[in-house]
Amino acid sequence: MTDLVQQLASELAVRPNQVEAAIKLIDEGASVPFIARYRKEVTQGLDDTQLRQLDTRLAYLRDLFERREKVILSLQEQNKLSDDLLARVNAVETKNALEEIYAPYRPKRTSKSFKAKEAGLGPIADKILNENIEPQVALEGFSHEDYSDVESQLDAIQHIVIDEWAQNIALTTALKTIFSKDAVLKSLVASDEKKEVGKKFRDYFDFSENLNKVPSHRLLAMLRGRQENVLGLKVDGEDAEPLAHIEAEYALDQIQPQARQDFLKKTAQLFWLGKVRPSIEHSLLTEKRLTAEAEAMQVFAENLRHLLLSAPAGARCTLGVDPGIRTGVKLAVVNASGDVVAHSTIYPFAPKEDKAGSIAELARLCREFNVDLIAIGNGTASRETEAVIAEMMAENTDLNLTRITVSEAGASVYSASELAAAELPELDVVIRGAVSIARRLQDPLAELVKIDPKSIGVGQYQHDVNQTGLAKTLDAVVEDCVNAVGVDVNTASAAILGYIAGLNKAIAQQIVEYRKENGRFDNRQALKNVPRLGERTFEQAAGFLRILEGSEPLDASSVHPERYALVEQIVQTKATTVKDIIGNTEIIRQVTAEDFVNDQVGLPTIQDVLSELEKPGRDPRPEFRTAKFREDITEVSQLTEGLQLEGVITNVTNFGAFVDVGVHQDGLIHISELANEFVSDPHKVVKPGQIVQVRVIQVDVERKRVNLSMRPEGSASAAKAARQQPRRGEQNEQRTERKPQAKRPQQSRPQGDRPQRNKPQAAKPQENKIGGLGALLLQAGIKGSK
Repeated sequence: MTDLVQQLASELAVRPNQVEAAIKLIDEGASVPFIARYRKEVTQGLDDTQLRQLDTRLAYLRDLFERREKVILSLQEQNKLSDDLLARVNAVETKNALEEIYAPYRPKRTSKSFKAKEAGLGPIADKILNENIEPQVALEGFSHEDYSDVESQLDAIQHIVIDEWAQNIALTTALKTIFSKDAVLKSLVASDEKKEVGKKFRDYFDFSENLNKVPSHRLLAMLRGRQENVLGLKVDGEDAEPLAHIEAEYALDQIQPQARQDFLKKTAQLFWLGKVRPSIEHSLLTEKRLTAEAEAMQVFAENLRHLLLSAPAGARCTLGVDPGIRTGVKLAVVNASGDVVAHSTIYPFAPKEDKAGSIAELARLCREFNVDLIAIGNGTASRETEAVIAEMMAENTDLNLTRITVSEAGASVYSASELAAAELPELDVVIRGAVSIARRLQDPLAELVKIDPKSIGVGQYQHDVNQTGLAKTLDAVVEDCVNAVGVDVNTASAAILGYIAGLNKAIAQQIVEYRKENGRFDNRQALKNVPRLGERTFEQAAGFLRILEGSEPLDASSVHPERYALVEQIVQTKATTVKDIIGNTEIIRQVTAEDFVNDQVGLPTIQDVLSELEKPGRDPRPEFRTAKFREDITEVSQLTEGLQLEGVITNVTNFGAFVDVGVHQDGLIHISELANEFVSDPHKVVKPGQIVQVRVIQVDVERKRVNLSMRPEGSASAAKAARQQPRRGEQNEQRTERKPQAKRPQQSRPQGDRPQRNKPQAAKPQENKIGGLGALLLQAGIKGSK
């Protein structure tokens, strides 16, 4: 336990007693959001980022330490545990490295070396290694039915020697260092037949690069090519220096007689080429892949965090529009509370082409239900549908409407889910998509938690990484975001309640069922009446559950019920009431926090309480904003070099950022074009949903590729000089990252339910873009016009 604590403290750059306190809380069942928010005194101020890292590393290191003990025990039982080997085992930092050390010692009862020793060749192998004797002379008198001739006997002895040398961990470690120094990753097309079907990987048909310099996104692209049987990958390198090192290690040049030297030199070649090098190649590629996967997961997590915390449009009556051609355009009106109050289907396109009737129905719904926002899904016929709505708005100028194009990524997944069926049992599956589109504009966090994050598509090769690790990482992000915002327990769905600290899906569903049967919760204490919601669960969850307009004013804030007594003390000293002090900056700033510190409550908690009283229930998400697109620029073909545009960041990767500028195809700002100064991480400069000013620097109309820059025209770029220009494969591969959505039941769409925005369509009227929700999907965003 001591070693574990020390390592975590070193990695997090905190004190061991802070780590010990956090581990104790985690082991007692406390969640990261709860510890970060309400146990600052216990951990002495560890924040949510540090605690999340600690929680993740704690689980990994515990597994590593447990496996290490088993390896040490096995080595002891084999009588192989030298002081040097023990030190190396204890020094490893990864499970992969531990298994590499243990591999030569892992019992293998079917190995050639084991069978040779069983046949009695072990002592002869030792004699050849340690005595000046010719191998054939050492074999005189040996006889075994499985090794009937000298050639098979010598071959078996080589396997014994190779296995013994493989246990020289200092040697194999040195060989790995030597080989990796100049190792090259090579990729070749698997066959001529694959050139056409795998043309998106054409940049890697004959490619090589120093393995140490291959960036994560490029490696993942090549690994995907291999997975799709388009590419063959190989780690290549030099053999001369490693072989020379092996010969020097065992002084093979000094061995006598010559026949023995020749035999052992040949064995050294087999040892390197047949045993060690393949293992090192696999190890280097595995390590590089694991690092690339970790980076990809971090990219996805960071993008997802910004997406979930993007600006909500708020409680405004919204018309959700799910475009379609032959199957019609589905409409759903959602009121300010998120309830469905009306739904309909219109057919403005072929074969019915009822444009007039469609415009009339749109106007009727907007007028009858006082619609404020129109959320248009960005799938099939999105542009055509937007044009119809624009015409309706032009004919009905008395309606104060804002139309917004919203990413419908994952809408089909939600529509056909059990959750959607439970939430909207009376609605057809095709209408549920329109409801989801409307709700995700009102509150992206509340709606997107209902969808598997991988269906949202803001990641970097997320389908190619370890799915268990990715799911755990993304779940942690969703949990942190939900608890950072908090939820109204009287309106929240079971989906979002399930992410509240201390709750799970079962208890979340119990809360919803209790609410249906007994009406709204009047105060937080009433939550204890919910079946299976005990004191421990209440302690974890209560501070993140809001009750608006209830009997206890503090229930609408993030002040935890365990600190209500503290608030009472504060209001008594100021001769006021809880109700009157909430939001009263003048009174709150007169409070001296240090006056209320005692053995149970520390200064950080008091400061948090005062801050919350000043701005109760504050939402950490940004303000809802819009950005205008050029109304005369709607297609890639209309872009020209030097054109200045406003756009919205849709995705951030390790090599740059993708931007929607309103032309159906996201443009790429390479990392070298993000700023004049050197940029090591694009996430430090931009984030999904951010509104940016960009300049077009290159347009490829045929391939629908747009390169953009955020640097002023004519400015010098230190970053550009320091980094290479983007490879075609980087941009192409990132665009192929988005996998098509599953087809929605009872619909027939020729290109699938959610095609990418990459085909030229009709020019559209002037539109706006919602900065926060613009991050909803790599290939899409929120655009609007008023």
